[in-house]
Amino acid sequence: MKLGYFTMPVHPPARRYVETLKEDRDAFILADRLGYSEGYCGEHLTDTAENIPNSMMFIATLLGAVSQMKVGTAVVNLPHRHPVVVASNAAMLDNLFEGRFILGIGAGILRSDAEALGLLDADRNDMFAEAIDHILALWAGTAPIDLKGKYWTISTVKTLWPEVGIGDIVKPYQKPHPPIAGTATDPDSKGLIALGRRGWWPISSHFLHPNCLKSQWANYAKGCAEGGHRAERANWRVARSILVAEDDKVARAYGGDDPNSPYRFYMSQLTAKLKKARRMIAFKPHPDMPDEDVTFDYIFDNVVIRGSVNRVVDRILELHDQVGDFGTLLYCGKDWADPQLGRKSMELMAEKVMPAVNAQICLSNQDFRSLPRGSDFRKTGT
Repeated sequence: MKLGYFTMPVHPPARRYVETLKEDRDAFILADRLGYSEGYCGEHLTDTAENIPNSMMFIATLLGAVSQMKVGTAVVNLPHRHPVVVASNAAMLDNLFEGRFILGIGAGILRSDAEALGLLDADRNDMFAEAIDHILALWAGTAPIDLKGKYWTISTVKTLWPEVGIGDIVKPYQKPHPPIAGTATDPDSKGLIALGRRGWWPISSHFLHPNCLKSQWANYAKGCAEGGHRAERANWRVARSILVAEDDKVARAYGGDDPNSPYRFYMSQLTAKLKKARRMIAFKPHPDMPDEDVTFDYIFDNVVIRGSVNRVVDRILELHDQVGDFGTLLYCGKDWADPQLGRKSMELMAEKVMPAVNAQICLSNQDFRSLPRGSDFRKTGT
């Protein structure tokens, strides 16, 4: 199991914008230094708490500062931009990072973004489908460009001038194009079936109850079968909200119990938005659980993983036992209300938690299931 990083991100709006941007960038640089395999950034246009309006622009600032891990968008909201802009910008990033770019795509879920762009009543899922078809055609085709659609008609037929290079767009570094990923926030997401049909990568949201993950994998595998692709569990990314501290008391406080906890702020933002959108089902182990039972105590006990190294190792192994293999665990970044604890959590995750998790998974896969998962065993990693 690889370790990756994902951030929406979410910061208290009262914080200085210049500081939160620097903090988000520092988190990616730290993840790269610690050996995280990949890092993703989200975007919203009209949310001062989720402070990055352009994920590709943010990722471009990491060039030269992030030397090992792959970087990706999670996600570019395709209805919000012209397909030519997305295709050319993504291709440029892929070349700048020499093939370390992943294009995460979505239809855009924030209604205020849609309203600001005049798309509140538009069929954004339909726009999304047309946009990605155009993007793939732009990457695969040659000049002149001549694409017709319901929402975008793209042409350079009248202005083609091949002798000086006019009429085509730049192509990606990776062939035929960068890996494409999509996030899934609904327990029974049909979008995962569509992803599977295309052979693209699934990312399961960090706030889904573990009970929801098996159905997400089943939908993705169904789509892969329909599209003639092999469903590779190595391609499955599972995001989780995680806090690792040197003792459980600190982890419980900073990871949610303290009223000033950044994890509590994060979940207060998220639950408020999901309640308004009537999408609280994501937090639930079963659909008939009443919304009022989804309390902060419930979320921090069932959805967030927090604790000392040993406790977090056990929780991740329980998750693995419940849903089966997946290729990458995405650590979900939070505001660094306490920079020392925020950094230490990422360090412990990379240096202590994941080696122990993978040691146990390797042994389990070799049918050493009778071996204990106690603290002494995990400390040795052998």
